[in-house]
Amino acid sequence: MNKKYSRKRNFRFNKIGLMVLDAFFVILSMLVSLLLRHNGLINTVYLERLAKVGILIIIFDLAIFYYKSFYHSLWEYASIQELTNIVMGTFLASVVNIVIFELTLNSMPRSCYFIFFMLLTMLVGGYRFIYRYFVSDMRRKKSENKFTSHVMIVGAGNAGEIIAREIFASKEINKKVVCFIDDDPNKKGSFLHNVIIYGDRNSIKEAVDRFDVDEIYVAIPSATGEQMIEILNICNETKKHTEVLPGIFQLINKDIKLSDLKEVEIEDLLERSPIEVNLDEIMDYINYKTVLITGGGGSIGSELCRQIAKNNPKKLIILDIYENNLYDIQIELKRDYPYLDLHALVASVRDEGKIDKVFQQYKPDIVYHAAAHKHVPLMEDAPNEAVKNNVFGTYNVAEACYKYEVEKMVLISTDKAVNPTNIMGATKRICEMIIQAYANKSTKTEFVAVRFGNVLGSSGSVVNLFKQQIAKGGPVTVTDPNIIRYFMTIPEAVSLVLQAGYYAKGGEIFIFDMGKPVKILDMAKKLIRLSGYEPDRDIKISFIGLRPGEKLYEELLMDEEGLQETPNHLIHIGKPIEMDYARFFKQLVDLKELAYEETKSIKKAVQEIVPTYIEKEGS
Repeated sequence: MNKKYSRKRNFRFNKIGLMVLDAFFVILSMLVSLLLRHNGLINTVYLERLAKVGILIIIFDLAIFYYKSFYHSLWEYASIQELTNIVMGTFLASVVNIVIFELTLNSMPRSCYFIFFMLLTMLVGGYRFIYRYFVSDMRRKKSENKFTSHVMIVGAGNAGEIIAREIFASKEINKKVVCFIDDDPNKKGSFLHNVIIYGDRNSIKEAVDRFDVDEIYVAIPSATGEQMIEILNICNETKKHTEVLPGIFQLINKDIKLSDLKEVEIEDLLERSPIEVNLDEIMDYINYKTVLITGGGGSIGSELCRQIAKNNPKKLIILDIYENNLYDIQIELKRDYPYLDLHALVASVRDEGKIDKVFQQYKPDIVYHAAAHKHVPLMEDAPNEAVKNNVFGTYNVAEACYKYEVEKMVLISTDKAVNPTNIMGATKRICEMIIQAYANKSTKTEFVAVRFGNVLGSSGSVVNLFKQQIAKGGPVTVTDPNIIRYFMTIPEAVSLVLQAGYYAKGGEIFIFDMGKPVKILDMAKKLIRLSGYEPDRDIKISFIGLRPGEKLYEELLMDEEGLQETPNHLIHIGKPIEMDYARFFKQLVDLKELAYEETKSIKKAVQEIVPTYIEKEGS
């Protein structure tokens, strides 16, 4: 209690002290202005006039200074805003003084008013900024020997300047900004916060060596995807730890700070620009509809929830068996969309009766089926579970969509369904066949599937594994030096899923153009370098061999399928493969019986349905 009172008393004393000093400078400025006006000899008439209104002037001037935050600012961190407040405050004070002198018939020589303004600005502003300079200089000298890291900032604009200023002002951040990089040729050789703007992006590697840079902060929120890829690739070659300011929204909100910098994500280095979909043009089919998302707590499912929630659905139903994931997305959506009619249901798509009751009660218009077991090695060890969950979970949802005449069902599939070498991929191929069969059977519901590759940042993503391994000092494990994969970010995948749903007419398998495949080994090396380490020197890369059911590359299209175009050149339609639907449904009955008998021959039964499924040796 005494300490709190002491701090409050000190604060009040400092404010009072500043006010007393400012009052002194107000009178001093007026006296000096009279001295300068009369060449060192002040007419006693003016002294008498000043004495009459001096107290009134001090009261009004201090009130203006208070209003302009002269006594609330932390002057050791004063900047342009505080200087502007000083000039505006002393100008207003000078105007008020003129009014007081003239209205009370105690006028002064006109030149005195201008001289007073200049003197008062220099005095009340001068001692404050002198204080700021000495405090900053003392702090800088005190921490000069404490620098643990030399920082290069790429971007000498607003964002870079704010990041640099925070580093300079902080007592806790033991970093030193040693140079800026900016592509504007007019800035080259200039100084920002007394730090040189060394050159453009092509000077990054040279500057790293010259200034002994330890870390690189990329602060260009307005950069395009291509520009950012090029800059980050150059930073990657320096083998220095690199962090990035995420986006332009901070600039709009004027809310940039050092903590906004994030670790470089591997998606920042994909050899392509981010896929952009104008969802505003296509999301009318979601408006005022009841939407059900199975597996809504997962990586894809939760992003579907986010993008659908902001497009005015009549009702959003999230169904998931994992209550923790379900709880997280429920809390997030309630916070961000308080008026959303949201229902979170703990249920399994395996439970045919429960799924039927959900459809009966909520009567969804659109269903996105994202619930699935997707981890390849785990499913190799539990093939019956893959069949129960993936195949018959999809069957139960499709049957309910057919029975209750849902407008549209969209299945989330995978490139592993193409010529599968693992049970997970094979079960997802059966899921696609279920969708095709129901599309053939139904005249009311549009059944479609979307097929794409690996999703960065999703649960079980290889990038997440690499990050964990790097954080522990390695080794980073890569299955094979030649393994390649197609990659897409979660928001990209979901936006294309939504657009494919818009194009759906029934029976299609939509296939996404995911750009060039990426070598997993290259991704591992880039992520290690961008974490500030050198591959195989600081962090070892170990090759552990292909996992059960894994192949070196994935395909997006089967030999029998052809491609049709859509209005979006990134989305194609695979031609449905002809099949005997009656025989297929009978095979499903037999497969279900075998799966629940926990048979050891389930993979052979799956192979009879999916002839392209070739089980790898050792699986």
